[in-house]
Amino acid sequence: MNRDQIEGKAKELKGRIKQGAGDVLDDEKLQDEGVADEAEGEVQKGFGNVRHKVGKAIEEVGEKIKR
Repeated sequence: MNRDQIEGKAKELKGRIKQGAGDVLDDEKLQDEGVADEAEGEVQKGFGNVRHKVGKAIEEVGEKIKR
């Protein structure tokens, strides 16, 4: 797992918590912030997933070249 995947997951969780707090407190601004944080986290996590897959592919090519 890389840094973007971890940070993305954390932002998603933070967003969900903010949304829940906004629901409980009836705070629309907090809910909106939560939605934005969750979306940002999903994007960052997705970027991290792509980086991870590219890194794995490069490693596999390197291993095949060594043979």
